[in-house]
Amino acid sequence: MKKNDILLVAVCVIVSAALSLILTNLLFSESSRQEKVEVVEKITDQFIQPEKRYFNENSINPTQLIQIGNNANQAQLGE
Repeated sequence: MKKNDILLVAVCVIVSAALSLILTNLLFSESSRQEKVEVVEKITDQFIQPEKRYFNENSINPTQLIQIGNNANQAQLGE
């Protein structure tokens, strides 16, 4: 190899190393990884009673079994 060839290879190595450092700092910098997230309220063991105008003794109980019509078939599906 001639002296000019070695100098050319050295310049190419230095330029490519400098470009790779600059590009990696731009692409993988820590400042671009910042993300804003929602803050969740703290869960407590306190139970807030619901309003009495909606939940009282005269209200409809949605957990009661509602039967429409007279169904004499007691067999379950798939039997």
